[in-house]
Amino acid sequence: MLAPRGVGAAIPAWGRGPRSRRTAGGSVAGVSPVFVVQRHDATNLHYDLRLEVDGALVSWAVPKGPSLDPGVKRLAHRVEDHGMEHGGFEGRIAGSRGAGTVVVWDTGDYDNLTERNGAPLPMAEALAAGHVKVDLHGHRLRGGFALTRTGMGGDEANWLLVKVADEHADRGQDVTAGRNESVLSGRTNADLEE
Repeated sequence: MLAPRGVGAAIPAWGRGPRSRRTAGGSVAGVSPVFVVQRHDATNLHYDLRLEVDGALVSWAVPKGPSLDPGVKRLAHRVEDHGMEHGGFEGRIAGSRGAGTVVVWDTGDYDNLTERNGAPLPMAEALAAGHVKVDLHGHRLRGGFALTRTGMGGDEANWLLVKVADEHADRGQDVTAGRNESVLSGRTNADLEE
């Protein structure tokens, strides 16, 4: 298990979003946990959603990317956890598995909104129970999102990512359309092909 960030620990440069100066409300010793969405142009283009939980980046591959429309359910396939250092990675991955280019499409911090019987539920317990609700504070993604394990097709790694109906929801916008550049470097996956 990776060590969590402690009291006074800085938010990683890649995790700085609109609320980066705020440090209250997080799950790790008063520091808000971070999230990252990486646009991964591999064999099939997809977006990797990663949430910091207990010092690791818990991860899902989202084939069609996130949606701001609460009526749209996106498949989110749970993949292996990644180390915190992976959150800011941009570049080319060589080899067969995951080969392709990666840019940081969005990043920021988040609040865990998951509850059980009206009481806050720690992220690790929420993940084990198969339902997580978070409030994202990123450059492109803001507001509530829910992840629910479905086991579709007999695969327990299959979850659904759904936007919560809130002031940040937008039924008419494809948040991924024409927005391919990194929020960190301004580079696109195509730039990394050169």
